[in-house]
Amino acid sequence: MDPLRELVEIEAIKRLKARYQRAVDTKDWDLMRSVLAPDATAVYSDGRRRYDGRDAIVDFLIEGLGTPEIQSMHHAHTPEIEVTSETTAKGVWYLEDFVLSERPAGDWAPDGTVMHGTGIYHDEYVKIDGEWVIARTGYERIFEDFQPRGAGSRMRTRWSAKKK
Repeated sequence: MDPLRELVEIEAIKRLKARYQRAVDTKDWDLMRSVLAPDATAVYSDGRRRYDGRDAIVDFLIEGLGTPEIQSMHHAHTPEIEVTSETTAKGVWYLEDFVLSERPAGDWAPDGTVMHGTGIYHDEYVKIDGEWVIARTGYERIFEDFQPRGAGSRMRTRWSAKKK
């Protein structure tokens, strides 16, 4: 592949991953669907959670992060992207995430929790109808640190005003 064309493709994949992260944090599930291949696979939490198909992935994200009681910030940076053909590529990204929960205690974390974590994403991309989409995504955790939010803490979000 021509080196300039390869750089253009890599930049398109970087923008794709940015939309994926933004979709999660803004709870924009239509945008999330648009960045995933119909038969995409996601493997989270070091393989403990696996979802096959765009709808299964989005349903999992809605269940885990879709309510105003959960707010998140996901950053994927330091990309290592390899274009493997005209229509396929793979990438490794460093993940940093920060999640605030006002949800009652459950299997994810205790009530009123702040989670700060890092991990390494391993992605595969495919070009469909001229657009890059995520065919496979997932991460291996480096760490998760859970801390109580503390008595009297409260969260104000972009959705707070919409509750009224």
